[in-house]
Amino acid sequence: MRTQPLAVVIPLLMLVAMSAAQNAGSSSMTAPPPYDQKAVAAGKYNGPGGCAASSCHGSVQPKTTTRIFQNEYTIWIAQDKHAKAFAVLSKPVSERIGRILNIGAPSKAPKCLACHSLYVSAEQQAQTFEPADGVSCENCHGPASGWLGPHTTKDWPHEKSVQLGMYDTRNLEKRSAKCLTCHLGTADKFVDHEMIAAGHPDLTFELGLFTSVMPAHWKMPEQGNPWREVQAWGVGQAVQLRESLNRLARRASGPVWPEYAEIDCSACHHSLTRPEDSWRQERGYTGRRPGNTPWNESRVVVFRDLAAEISPNAAKQLNDEVSQLATLMNQLNGNREQIAASATRTSALADQLVKQLDAQGYDSALTLRLMRRVARDGAAISIEGERSAEQAAMTLDSLFRAYNQNAKPANGAEIRTAIDGLFAQLQDLSAYAAPRFAAQMQRVSDVVGR
Repeated sequence: MRTQPLAVVIPLLMLVAMSAAQNAGSSSMTAPPPYDQKAVAAGKYNGPGGCAASSCHGSVQPKTTTRIFQNEYTIWIAQDKHAKAFAVLSKPVSERIGRILNIGAPSKAPKCLACHSLYVSAEQQAQTFEPADGVSCENCHGPASGWLGPHTTKDWPHEKSVQLGMYDTRNLEKRSAKCLTCHLGTADKFVDHEMIAAGHPDLTFELGLFTSVMPAHWKMPEQGNPWREVQAWGVGQAVQLRESLNRLARRASGPVWPEYAEIDCSACHHSLTRPEDSWRQERGYTGRRPGNTPWNESRVVVFRDLAAEISPNAAKQLNDEVSQLATLMNQLNGNREQIAASATRTSALADQLVKQLDAQGYDSALTLRLMRRVARDGAAISIEGERSAEQAAMTLDSLFRAYNQNAKPANGAEIRTAIDGLFAQLQDLSAYAAPRFAAQMQRVSDVVGR
């Protein structure tokens, strides 16, 4: 069993469940739900207790005679950090964030409850509902009252549950979008520079790796597809880019601009060195005036390689649009309207690739090509900053996990060691050094081949 990647990833992500105290904009517990959810006549949220019976999803041991293991609730409550998301709000650092932001106790603040609990209006809460349950079953699977009883019927199809309000997490595009409502944000709940300054971690996400560090309460390989993890990674990359560009367009059109949460954090927050030791000054400032804060391009640097592998023509168009957007973002006082329009156009290109990536066939050959392509880009990725390096490390981890499990390369242990070395470079944000990360990416490239 592999333990080292988990040990280095968890500190990096600042705990998956903690990555989403957001802004719901209302001080009332009766505010509307902060994300789109299919409404049905009986669409109330019951809370996880409705799933907890041993004959449902609360079995202590996995069942072998049923379609599901029936221990999904047991795994969630005992092992999943999402179950502890509400409790995080009472920790000292969270309390301090609340004081700095002047929002009162985080455990009562809509700004935080929006993602650290199941935050829905009082009208949608059944009698068994309890916000202190944290991020629970219905956060991801939708309000259960419409389908809770019927879905236990023999031969009941998943599609009928979806019609009655279940959120379709089998659909990778919808699954990614659901995760990103908290791990990236929406118009109604988000982490901005003010919250980061108060102590909240910046939001990072990669569907493949974030899924792998969750204790699985689903059968693997998912849907009997051994390359489903690579498919999920690809779709997740496209959806994340699309939604991040939508967020940028919203912020450029919003009341606070520039919004420094869209900037590469480590460009300002890094250890100061003597000029002769500065890799940033040695690199130079291509495409921007020295001193201008650079756009955080982490959500596109790896996606470029994926797009180039799957659809070269679409990749060229995407690169052209991203270059224009970067030019606007890297100006001292970029035009907000132009930035919003450019981000919207680029988001539309990413959206066009979502369906294509979902329909793409994935196998060992494609997975290996993707690993090699990303690893070869190590020098270019590394100079984009720590967040871009982080995305590359998470991507290589996700791709290798599937490749190692299915292709079983003879040098698998050597590849794993090289990838773990990437995460070792990401433990201290302020001390990130592009040359060291690039050198480690070269080691990965050497072991995966060219």
